[in-house]
Amino acid sequence: MRVVLASLVLLASLAVGLVYVEQTNPSWYARLRYPLEYEHIVRGHAENYDLDAALLAAVIYRESKFDADARSSQGALGLMQLLPDTAEGIALNTGGSRFRVADLLDPEINVRYGSFYLRRLLRKYGDERLALAAYNAGQTNVDEWVAAGGEIRFAETEQYVDDVLSAREIYARAYADELGLDD
Repeated sequence: MRVVLASLVLLASLAVGLVYVEQTNPSWYARLRYPLEYEHIVRGHAENYDLDAALLAAVIYRESKFDADARSSQGALGLMQLLPDTAEGIALNTGGSRFRVADLLDPEINVRYGSFYLRRLLRKYGDERLALAAYNAGQTNVDEWVAAGGEIRFAETEQYVDDVLSAREIYARAYADELGLDD
């Protein structure tokens, strides 16, 4: 009976500890749960495109969990899950002349194109939530939502925006040095 009681107390303590860690999200835990790779690329393109490096890291985390070879069922590729047609347009707008779909699996190119695109969306909408919604659901949908009053109409997109903004706070706290946020 004592062994059962001790086991129950141990399990209850472990459960309370896990809930505490999940709710307080200490830096060591955040770093385990929210990895950061390619930080020099993220930081460099955030500076180049005047983006919050923590926001850029959060978009990458939400899109691919920092898997440079990520591929979606819709055909999006790489860290920032860019569609080839979108990326080809970005390549042409940024002086490129020989776009190849395989380029999207190169972390440096993918983050450069994704950063360019995110900056363009932020400039177009002047609103972070709408820019992130457009990154997820497309500009056509967001343009329609803006025309109808500006509210995000897809639950999945609303969740995406909330996830990115929540992850941004975590990245800003857990990786301030790596992302150059203390400079």
